[in-house]
Amino acid sequence: MRRVTLRDIAARVGVTPSAVSMALADNPRIGADTRKAVKEAARELGYVPSSAARALRNQRAGTIALIVPRTATHVFEHTYFMHVLEGTSSVANEHDVQLLVSTNPDNEHGLAAYERVMRSHSADGAILTSAAIDDPTVERLIGSGLPVVMIGSFPYLPSAVAVGVDDRRASCAITEHLITVHGRTRLLHLSGPLDHQTGIDRRDGFLDAVTRHGLAESAQVVEGDLGEESGVAAVRGLGDRVTAIDGVVAANDDMAFGVLRTLGGFGVDVPGDLSITGFDDFGLARVTSPSLTTVRVPAQRLARLATERLLEIMAGVDGWQRRVEGVQ
Repeated sequence: MRRVTLRDIAARVGVTPSAVSMALADNPRIGADTRKAVKEAARELGYVPSSAARALRNQRAGTIALIVPRTATHVFEHTYFMHVLEGTSSVANEHDVQLLVSTNPDNEHGLAAYERVMRSHSADGAILTSAAIDDPTVERLIGSGLPVVMIGSFPYLPSAVAVGVDDRRASCAITEHLITVHGRTRLLHLSGPLDHQTGIDRRDGFLDAVTRHGLAESAQVVEGDLGEESGVAAVRGLGDRVTAIDGVVAANDDMAFGVLRTLGGFGVDVPGDLSITGFDDFGLARVTSPSLTTVRVPAQRLARLATERLLEIMAGVDGWQRRVEGVQ
């Protein structure tokens, strides 16, 4: 179906397209009766103003940015970001706003994703996810005046608007599941990067559980990078010592799968000799054999909430500053 234009409305009312544009903007130079007629015609014809036209009138870009300070390769290899992109883009589409995705060109240029958005003034607001705790540009971005909503936990940024989950509590719960339900006592936590709050919180939740049950002395923590291969590397790094553990709490499903597919080479039976848990539940846990026990993080919902809140901030609407969603 052809898009209704200003020219179509002008032909219906009998005025010029420029007069239609002014009437829709409530310009007082257009008489009240004409403004009313134009708006009625626009409604009857199903006219939808383009984001570009609104942006031009409001001196805005008509665009929001999704900033991910990682490489594009990293982003598209991890299902988490696909869920975030789906949630963000769906809200942007509902509001007829364009979405710009900004990533780093390589691992040596960690500021590029931020700088591109701030320098070019190409977006009216930004969603930020996967920021490191030692990244100085985050505070600069928040202080730049650009509306920003963050996905994740950022206790070190009290002024930030953010939505996330209680990773520490969830990690503690799934660790206790291995201890109390499966009777596991010699546990290893395969963490995410510990320069990110998510990695810290999931590690600390693991440590909370093993400490509560008197198992801290035998517990181990190995840092991974959230990729499947770091799960493989963790098992190979342990070598024959892998038989000394009976449970692995991985900080995401990808690493858990890497552990699972490598243990067979060391003669370890899963789940007979050793139990494995993951985190995120973006589909992988359901297709492994045996299937993984995992924590479901509502990444798409987090992205939707962040985007909706960003649009509210851009419109000057008051609302929440911190929001914590539940996991399953």
